[in-house]
Amino acid sequence: MTASYRPQITNASRPATFTVPAVDEHGEAAPHSIAAENPLTLYVDKREVVTLMTLGCAPEALAIGYLRNQRLVKSIEDIVAVQVDWETEACAVTTRSGIEDLDGKLEKRTVTTGCGQGTVFGDLMEEIDQVRLPADAVLDEDTYFALMDRIRVHDTIYKAAGAVHGCALAKGPEILYFVEDVGRHNAVDAIAGKMWLDHVEGRDKIFYTTGRLTSEMVIKCAQMEIPFLVSRSGLTQMGYEIAKKVGLTMIGRAAGKHYLLFTGHQRFLRREPVAAAGTP
Repeated sequence: MTASYRPQITNASRPATFTVPAVDEHGEAAPHSIAAENPLTLYVDKREVVTLMTLGCAPEALAIGYLRNQRLVKSIEDIVAVQVDWETEACAVTTRSGIEDLDGKLEKRTVTTGCGQGTVFGDLMEEIDQVRLPADAVLDEDTYFALMDRIRVHDTIYKAAGAVHGCALAKGPEILYFVEDVGRHNAVDAIAGKMWLDHVEGRDKIFYTTGRLTSEMVIKCAQMEIPFLVSRSGLTQMGYEIAKKVGLTMIGRAAGKHYLLFTGHQRFLRREPVAAAGTP
């Protein structure tokens, strides 16, 4: 396989929002945008795996990222084709050699705190011990603030319709991908899929999410080998413990110039305070 390999995929994105009638507090008609929500059943080699509820903006990347983050496929080269058909609400993935012990992996499932009750299959909790994040990656405070400012002004579905979570992948202050979906785990998976399709590595990247930092979020970020995870929300105890275990730099409650640095302090370079006038 070449470094530019891409499976055969459809381009079956759906509208992210719809306009519906509403009545405001004054009793006046006020048409309003609402977020889409579509069921998409994922089949791998004709075997039903899961039904995802999604906006449908990037269904092929979502399917690929889901298989990646569930450790059901090891590389993009294992995937031959991803075909989405909204008439049947199905996504058919064809692999090169099948998935080893698929039945066994689907048998062991953990219902997570992901929006809409996410599920992880197999032994992901045990496999996190194999993750090694780059020790030499650093993030300075000026770069962090510049990225947060760009995310703040980014045009989003949330601003128009609400009811969605957003995730971004950045290199320094530059946003490479920004994905929104009705569940934060879907947005993470779609970015993971895009990274595989575009052969983008995570080792020098920053991942941002509007959602809380649970064990599932931390594990997925670590699996993508991304050393920095930032959220405007808070975190859970298990998310914190796993981040410490793998050495992930985790920042929560990020809003404006405020943030809380929870783990991976060694990678975060704080700006030196400016001395007041007349101070020696």
